[in-house]
Amino acid sequence: MTLFIQQVVNGLSLGAIYALIALGYTMVYGTLQMINFAHSEVFMMGGFFALLLARATGVAENPTLAGVALVAVATMASCALLGAAIERLAYRPMRKSGRLNLLITAIGMSLLLQNSALLVWGTNVPFPDLLPRHTWNVAGVTLSSNNLLVFGVTIALMIGLHHVVERTQMGRAMRAVAVSRDAAALMGIPVDRVIAFTFALGSALAGAASMLWVIDNPRVDPFMGTMPGLKAFVAAVLGGIGSIPGAVAGALLLGLCETMVSGYLSSTWRDAVAFMLLIVILLYRPAGLLGKNVAEKV
Repeated sequence: MTLFIQQVVNGLSLGAIYALIALGYTMVYGTLQMINFAHSEVFMMGGFFALLLARATGVAENPTLAGVALVAVATMASCALLGAAIERLAYRPMRKSGRLNLLITAIGMSLLLQNSALLVWGTNVPFPDLLPRHTWNVAGVTLSSNNLLVFGVTIALMIGLHHVVERTQMGRAMRAVAVSRDAAALMGIPVDRVIAFTFALGSALAGAASMLWVIDNPRVDPFMGTMPGLKAFVAAVLGGIGSIPGAVAGALLLGLCETMVSGYLSSTWRDAVAFMLLIVILLYRPAGLLGKNVAEKV
């Protein structure tokens, strides 16, 4: 029983990071009906932004809680700007060219960011230890300070995202654009600005996920976003692509499945389980766990 609870804690912690990345996929799909495969590289760039900011501010040499918080906020802002720039320079000119062209553009942007990071920084760059790691034993279950940090930051960001989407004018505009871009434009909603904001918001969440990732795994690499990004995409599809609660639920479920497979079967299967889940969900419930089947008019 203790092992089971330990795996649940670890799985929810991993799933929370996947959830922050998956939200970017699902929000962009909700507004543009496209899969932004460059999103995983925004997550990767967040690690390098955090490294540069930590060095520039001196936090890498003398880490403090306030300094780490400042680096985290600046990393989220940098990723938001990067996401908005990708939308403006790469996707907006291709928006009327069809979904296939957008998909190819997204893959090209992903490769561009990967290889640019490889050229500038190289591979396996050490990341400084910004926060001391503490562990507590609670009824035989090991709970680390990193687990608490991930849970706390993720819950705070989810509450903030819910407020933005449900309670603000921009959030109402996002929901209107998700229903119909043409109708939203006729109602006077600045569709281009709303889409750019959606990219920026999703990228900021990916930046937060990257910060949490490198604190727990102190190393940055141009290819560090590939597997977490793919798994976050699987989580978004699992929960129902376009559904914000579905992305969170799918990510938490995926994190739990990974850790359970690692704990009870073999760690070599933990990456395969994500893609097996994707195949199963596409075969038996293509709309996802919380998605809705929508009939297309022809």
